Amino acid sequence: MTARLSLFGKPDATAAKAATQFGAASKTILQESALPAATQKLVLLRASQINGDGYATDVWTKNAAAAGESATRLNLVAAWRDCTVFTDAERAALELAEQGTDIAYAAGGVSDDAWADAVKHYDEDQLSDLVMLVALINATNRMSVMVRKPGGGYEPGRLG
Repeated sequence: MTARLSLFGKPDATAAKAATQFGAASKTILQESALPAATQKLVLLRASQINGDGYATDVWTKNAAAAGESATRLNLVAAWRDCTVFTDAERAALELAEQGTDIAYAAGGVSDDAWADAVKHYDEDQLSDLVMLVALINATNRMSVMVRKPGGGYEPGRLG
């Protein structure tokens, strides 16, 4: 697969400037959030899987592995509901991420039950960061899928 377009191809172009700012917002959440880093990476990976973003799936799988995440957990993220390797807090975050990603298919968006479960495990700042993380990865996934950015060549540590 060949990318259709590089959003950063012309550094002075409006899209490149906006993408740079978008990346800075994402970096702020990833580096400054009190949300556990492992949870962040699981959420980013799951949303990217749902959205069919091969590039981001590559990025977040490799970054999580490089940060010490087990192959078992990474391989089971797509089936997290049926697995015992995730904590209750991670499960709540993954549910919120899935519902926030599938918002077009769920009347009313994230259910009250999913929100209440997340509230049991995360404080207000962490919940705010989780909402921003899900929103940012969904936007990133959409950009990547639209321009057909291919996965497979990412080297861990370049992002997040």
